[in-house]
Amino acid sequence: MTLDIAALRNDFRAAKTDLLTRFQDARATSASASTLLLHLARLVDRTLTRLWEDVDMPKGGALVAVGGYGRGELFPYSDIDVLVLLPVVPSASGEDLCAPKVEAFISACWDIGLEIGSSVRTVDECVEEARRDVTVQTALLEARFICGTRARFEELEASTHEHMDVPAFLTAKLLEMRQRHTKYEDTPYALEPNCKESPGGLRDLQVVLWLARAARLGRNWAELARNGLLTAFEARQLQRNEGLLKLIRTRLHQIAGRREDRLVFDLQTAVATSFGYESTKALRASEALMRRYYWAAKAVTQLNQILILNIEERVRGSHDAPMRRIDERFFDRGGFLEVARDDLYEHDRHAIFGTFLALQQDKTLKGLSARTLRALYNARNVMDASFRRDPANHAAFMQLLKADHGQTHLLRLLNQTSVLGRYLWVFRRIVGQMQHDLFHVYTVDQHILMVVRNMRRFFIPEHAHEYPYCTQLASEWDKPYLLYVAALFHDVAKGRGGDHSELGAVEVRRFCKDHGITGEDARLVEFLVAEHLTMSRVAQKEDLSDPDVIQAFARRMGSERFLTGLYLLTVADIRGTSPKVWNAWKGKLLEDLYKLTLRALGGARPHLDAEIEARKQQARHTLALYFMPAGIEQKLWATLDTSYFARHDSADIAWHTRMLWRHVETLKPVVAARLSPVGEGLQVLVYAPDRPDLFARICGYFDRAGFSIQDARIHTSKTGYAIDTFQILTAGSAQFEGVHYRDLIALVENQLAEGVASDAPLHDPSRARLSRRVKSFPVQPRVSLRPDERAQRWLLTVSASDRSGLLYVIARTLARHQINVQLAKVSTLGERVEDTFLVTGDVLRGDKAQLQVETELLTALEA
Repeated sequence: MTLDIAALRNDFRAAKTDLLTRFQDARATSASASTLLLHLARLVDRTLTRLWEDVDMPKGGALVAVGGYGRGELFPYSDIDVLVLLPVVPSASGEDLCAPKVEAFISACWDIGLEIGSSVRTVDECVEEARRDVTVQTALLEARFICGTRARFEELEASTHEHMDVPAFLTAKLLEMRQRHTKYEDTPYALEPNCKESPGGLRDLQVVLWLARAARLGRNWAELARNGLLTAFEARQLQRNEGLLKLIRTRLHQIAGRREDRLVFDLQTAVATSFGYESTKALRASEALMRRYYWAAKAVTQLNQILILNIEERVRGSHDAPMRRIDERFFDRGGFLEVARDDLYEHDRHAIFGTFLALQQDKTLKGLSARTLRALYNARNVMDASFRRDPANHAAFMQLLKADHGQTHLLRLLNQTSVLGRYLWVFRRIVGQMQHDLFHVYTVDQHILMVVRNMRRFFIPEHAHEYPYCTQLASEWDKPYLLYVAALFHDVAKGRGGDHSELGAVEVRRFCKDHGITGEDARLVEFLVAEHLTMSRVAQKEDLSDPDVIQAFARRMGSERFLTGLYLLTVADIRGTSPKVWNAWKGKLLEDLYKLTLRALGGARPHLDAEIEARKQQARHTLALYFMPAGIEQKLWATLDTSYFARHDSADIAWHTRMLWRHVETLKPVVAARLSPVGEGLQVLVYAPDRPDLFARICGYFDRAGFSIQDARIHTSKTGYAIDTFQILTAGSAQFEGVHYRDLIALVENQLAEGVASDAPLHDPSRARLSRRVKSFPVQPRVSLRPDERAQRWLLTVSASDRSGLLYVIARTLARHQINVQLAKVSTLGERVEDTFLVTGDVLRGDKAQLQVETELLTALEA
């Protein structure tokens, strides 16, 4: 080899650096990205050609670019996929002559710094591999000649097309695409989308071109347009959105300094800044970028569907399938709804909603044909202000909502085709809008549609196992569409500034007026939107054992119908935010609040003494079922005051009594655990002589052991014993994998008892690693310490980004000031916590001491 590898490596790096620098300094445009990708590919072409010639590869061979590199574009840190196409070797000795040269060529590529992915085959071997592996077949579709013997490359092209089974290739690529979409949650609206692989990403466009090339329908958008698969307008839209996706991916590579195709939180702001976006009070720079990305991805998703259906019709001949006339506007073509004429919507705007009504009413239809999707895509300008004001459209939209099936599917389809946003202009404003609250994992529009889906499932008997109590209540509800409307509008005013609940109530009031929802029904829908956060807040932050809390909430509800509607919306809303947010304990709190309020609305405000006596009687009955001697409860119960019995139900009272009746005056801690009655995690009882650091020691153990605390009920007996009950989850800790629940219970009982009995100093809080989301969108810690309504105890509320051991940090700070925790309401909302504590302590009587406690808590939360 005569070539100076070091010099060539330096030349290549210098040239690549120069290209990237010029791109970085240039204005962020699709043209600048396309120029860079083309020049990077040409730079690699020249470098590979020099190496090929220097190694003196065998005559008759060829070097071929495949994959993305084969398209003649190369992203800054993408792999360089090449095929070394060997000549037909007549003998084994000839093959031996090729191998050293191929090895030398590939080694030289890596020495220079080209991260190549290489394959070495003859034409026949390529054909055989392609027959077995659709990935190889796809790569060969984009093969591009670099150097060597062009005749060998042309032989490869001819053989590839000759052996292409287009219908089989189409089936394989569509299955592959569906599998990929499933992996990325079937939505282009992920908060950290992969701009290459996610639905609506570059890969979706590449799939269309692969299928078109395989079917010989065109190699680029212009050729597809000439062959009638695209309109000129659609071709421009594809080019524009493809250019934006390429620009974003290029910026991602450059900013990350590596191959990075995900718009992760860490990089979103930097990419947005490179586009020239600046943060304002109303909108972060990253939000502006992501909204632009989501709109592009949505357009790609729509056009991808149209084009694939068109190609499928050409390949399978389904465009010649017999048609069944539905009416003068629509046909059934092979199970797909097809418009009778391409300009139907321009001449008959009422046919737009007529399309979706026909799809909803005819259960034999599988979806919309490519022709119908194209007609809708090109009719967006028809859906103007007069279209939104049209009473006929109002009636059609309500007909969709009032039908006995299909609402979830049709609302999603309405959103995908942009009809929903064009009809409900207020909805259009939240399409693709991110939510940086570490609570929601979907964009606002996707969250809303998820909530509608959840609400709809309450009314479907097949889903009764998911939400049994909600299904029971829904079965008695007279007008389900009112709840769908409330779900559709509950977050529609997000991102405007101000209280989105109040602003949303104004919007839904206008909707009700336009759509014939009047009187009590209209007041109900407006109430649900305005109050949709109230029930969750009361259930998770206030003391449900306090009759005054229940009475105040009942007055706010006003009636059983309003209460039931809000309960159903609240459950649907929480379930639609994030898979991590809902758990059985939150479900129990909401159900408890609903049932207590329902009783209060019936005028049955219980006399506290009567209620406590009823709980005691039920607890005695439960004890008898366990064959416990009569009267064994008396010694323990004599040490417990009214507040204990008010805060615990009869089942918990009976369990506590069974565990503690022999240990009322013990000096050693008693710890008992069982599977939680709510169906998730464990319920843990701790009984021990009270001490200021007891709560901190318990939290410290759960922190070290990898448990997350969902709820804590803290009580101190008349004789100075703490009787504390915790609901805990394992928080996905790897150390508990494969551990039987009986062993887990024994582990907790033994280890926690030792921890509570210990006099060792409290250990320092662990410095847990924050998640990327928390780092990118931190919650400003907030601490509030104020007297409760009776001015006898103090209400401490804490809001902060979630992290391991956070509750221990709070408890340790309180213990240092000898502040006793009497009640803890632990609420984890995604990756944000909002905890509420009822506390007492002499130190809180002084203003200066209060300030000191709040300051230390804030410092600990920010550490």
